[in-house]
Amino acid sequence: MSRRVKSRHPVRNAIVLLCFMGGLVLLAARAVYLQVLSSDFLQSQGNARHLRLVKDNSHRGMILDRNGSPLAVSTPVDSVWAHPPTLAEERGKWPRLAALLGMSTRDLSRLLRKHDAREFMYLKRHVTPALAERVMALKIPGVDLTREYRRYYPLGAVAGHVVGFTNVDDQGQEGVELAYDSWLRAIPGAKRLLRDRQGTAVEVTESVVLPKPGTDLVLSIDRRIQYLAYRELKAAVMEHQASAGSAIVLDARTGEVLALVNEPDFNPNNRAGLDSSTFRNRAVTDLFEPGSTLKPFTIACALDSGKFASGSVIDTTPGVLQVGDRTIRDVHNYGVLTVAGVIEKSSNVGASKIALALNKKSIWEMLRNVGFGQSTGLQLPGEVPGLLNPPSSWIPIEQASISFGYGISVTPIQLAHAYLALANDGKALPVTLRLAETVAPGDRVISAKTARQLQSMLELAVSDVGTGKAAQVADYRVAGKTGTVRKLTASGYSEEKYVAWFAGFAPASSPRLVMVVAVDEPTRGGYFGGEVAAPVFGRVMTGALRLLDVAPDAPRQSQRLMTVKSEQVAE
Repeated sequence: MSRRVKSRHPVRNAIVLLCFMGGLVLLAARAVYLQVLSSDFLQSQGNARHLRLVKDNSHRGMILDRNGSPLAVSTPVDSVWAHPPTLAEERGKWPRLAALLGMSTRDLSRLLRKHDAREFMYLKRHVTPALAERVMALKIPGVDLTREYRRYYPLGAVAGHVVGFTNVDDQGQEGVELAYDSWLRAIPGAKRLLRDRQGTAVEVTESVVLPKPGTDLVLSIDRRIQYLAYRELKAAVMEHQASAGSAIVLDARTGEVLALVNEPDFNPNNRAGLDSSTFRNRAVTDLFEPGSTLKPFTIACALDSGKFASGSVIDTTPGVLQVGDRTIRDVHNYGVLTVAGVIEKSSNVGASKIALALNKKSIWEMLRNVGFGQSTGLQLPGEVPGLLNPPSSWIPIEQASISFGYGISVTPIQLAHAYLALANDGKALPVTLRLAETVAPGDRVISAKTARQLQSMLELAVSDVGTGKAAQVADYRVAGKTGTVRKLTASGYSEEKYVAWFAGFAPASSPRLVMVVAVDEPTRGGYFGGEVAAPVFGRVMTGALRLLDVAPDAPRQSQRLMTVKSEQVAE
């Protein structure tokens, strides 16, 4: 029979039990306090230590040519960033990090001091995948990667001036990238990242603001014709050791820019070490006197006035003309010429005599109506309006000089715009870099009869007896005009510096393409427009007409000349 043993310390046991129960009650109360009453506070404290609000980037809109080929695309890249307070506590790992990022420890320390009160700072933007992997392999608390986008230009230097480029923050800086920046730019969002105690992102908890990608932009540029113009202009500038050059190709039916190139060029994918002047789009920013390429508009004014016809006789003997104290000269004494012959032989004396017989205001209005002295509306950065003085300030020598392209300053794009009116039977169309969904009706600036007469005259200028023979295109009729301009310097017009011009269109029977070529300061192999600029026109137009599958309109050469001359007789 067992005996029940009674506790010797009943009071002590009761106290221990009470303490134990009291501890459980306190723990339960604390749990209720933490989990219920203080949950919001604790959650916010945890979030502050482990959640980061970071930018959520999206890609910029693509730039495409008229056929859908990319001219500018955004490719995803990684950038290295840090949480300054966390990284500041890891000084022992700074040297290896700094070495990978191509900076000194002192530079890293200075960067941290500059951003010590912030939650985010970039250490290096747009790094290679290999470098990003090596940085993350260091496992440094507070250092991580973020996804950004870098702009890539598939055509490189071929379309550098027209497309332009962006900066490291994906903001347009030049060309179309700047002109249409608000259209192309992406709107970044924001997201919260959950990080472990070492600062490494482990999960995206939520998107606070969704990012919005940029809108794609389709240009009127045809990358095939763009490359042709680039190649031939570059070859001409090199061959003639010129300082610069520009070439523009327009669609004669719509006013769309199919190609726009400049020399010197630049590669927007690699701009390191380039001078900012290289980025200048000379086709819209540089002003030159147009020389004889302006004569067709003097003749247009004369024909529209009713005072002259294409067969009217102009005596240019003896090849010089005295106007005030100035002497105007022709290259040769051409004797008696018709108005059409003034264009064919490019007679300065003939153009001057015609202009002096006209009302100077009507000449100014003609030049103004075809676009000189005002911006084209192309919207490219830096475009200048040119210089066309009001007729009230003209004295006789200025009236005469403007007739053959001196005393007026134009850009290559303005001259192309003006020739667009000649090619379009006297209607001035707006020029555009956007793919045209509809064709503007255009404004009548030259009578249709006069425009067609000028088209025939400009064909003669490109014939075997004209100054623009080198612009001919096999199997096609071509119309155009050469120009050779002495450059104005501080000491007057130079005898050594010239600008060689050619402006024209093809096929002459039904113009499809308009092109202007300007070569600045050629120094080798001639300097005349017919020697330097006309061959560029001929080679580009040969390729472009075939690329666009434009039907040939020319009979054999001998028949073509007979046809043109018979048309002149008929007029």
